[in-house]
Amino acid sequence: MNIKPIKTKADYEKALERLEIIFDAKKGTKEGDELEILSILIEKFEKENFPIELPDPIEAIKFRMEQLGMKQKDLAEIVGFKSRVSEILNKKRKLTIEMIRNISQKLNIPSEVLIQKYQ
Repeated sequence: MNIKPIKTKADYEKALERLEIIFDAKKGTKEGDELEILSILIEKFEKENFPIELPDPIEAIKFRMEQLGMKQKDLAEIVGFKSRVSEILNKKRKLTIEMIRNISQKLNIPSEVLIQKYQ
């Protein structure tokens, strides 16, 4: 096991190649330990070099509604009146803290997504 920090794109690609080779290693083995450590290093490098931005709050709500097969009337039960839902989904009304709490809990959308600024 010759593990070192991943500092460059070349290091990253080399780590991915090695990860592919030992991907099915069993826990508790030498290769299993290497797999675990390598995975942590790769994840750290990816977070630092390929950050994924949080989605737009309203688009996240629409996406989750679609996943759950929800209609606007279903969301109205969570945030209030149907007209309010329409205003929210069309970005004419901002989400309140109470709405964010309810949507986060009922639709399982992280609150850090919902509290972001949006236009």
